[in-house]
Amino acid sequence: MAGQLWSVNSLGGFYASFNLSKELRMGVQATSKFRQFCDVRDAFGKISRTGQTFTWDTVPMMARASRALTETNTMPQGQHTIIQGTLTMNERGFSVPYTGMLESLAMFSVRQPIMKVLKYDASVDLDCLAWQQFNNTPLRVAATATADSVTLTTNSTATLTVSQQISIANWKSIIDTMKGRNIPYYTERDFYCIARPAGVRNLKNQLESVFQYTTEGLDMLMNGEIGRYNDCRLVEQTTVPAGGAADSTTFDPFTDTADPWNAAAAPDWAFFFGSDTVCEAIETPEEIRAKIPDDYGRSKGVAWYALLGYGITHTNVTQARILKWDSAV
Repeated sequence: MAGQLWSVNSLGGFYASFNLSKELRMGVQATSKFRQFCDVRDAFGKISRTGQTFTWDTVPMMARASRALTETNTMPQGQHTIIQGTLTMNERGFSVPYTGMLESLAMFSVRQPIMKVLKYDASVDLDCLAWQQFNNTPLRVAATATADSVTLTTNSTATLTVSQQISIANWKSIIDTMKGRNIPYYTERDFYCIARPAGVRNLKNQLESVFQYTTEGLDMLMNGEIGRYNDCRLVEQTTVPAGGAADSTTFDPFTDTADPWNAAAAPDWAFFFGSDTVCEAIETPEEIRAKIPDDYGRSKGVAWYALLGYGITHTNVTQARILKWDSAV
């Protein structure tokens, strides 16, 4: 069987090596952030036995015009449109089998470290799944200099080559673009941004003087949040790797395969968004399951399992709520 074995040191035998420390240490873990910004309120608990597809309706505002009335004319009439979105729920999971011999002879509980790594594996997998939907946004912004306003494209592809880390001027231009598109705040008065630490290092250096005498800018609300500026709160994450420009063919968040942007200044992607970002539909939330022992109790295992799905809420360009700071190469 593939899994944890007593006979192979690196797969279990080390759990009882000579003079073994009684403290079990875990390896490095990335920080997952995207999933906390997904909306599950209208889907959870309502989709059992309703099929694999979850559907929601969006009603855009009607076209604007003057509503002045003439005394002798009838009241004008009109229509509103309905946009329907869908997502598909799928099974997700992974297991780690282990032998009864390993459990009997190991100094540590074999299940404890397995459950820890499986919980983390589930967290990373689902965060990448949520990122996938954030990345489906049709709105991309880019600028070629720190002092420039951003250029917006609406076909899911950036056309400019970004060679600098995002700056205060770029940041302000993105927020102005969001306000100009009437994107609602995520909170009562703030948008959010998710970025990798290295991609916003220069920005954070520039903002230190802004935060020096203000407590409001350092209020923490969400997991991973590090600050607030110009009506937008910044969250750092490291689950999704660096790069993945429009021309990338190797970038893969699920395998942690980075493909940095071509510029040497270490610029990187960032997502800016308001409310109603990604819909999460859950039939079975992620959970740890134990395998029923077989082979007379000699073969055991633990797995994580979930049945769920994610879908970007607004696919229509005029209704889109997510902007990605992106680059062509």
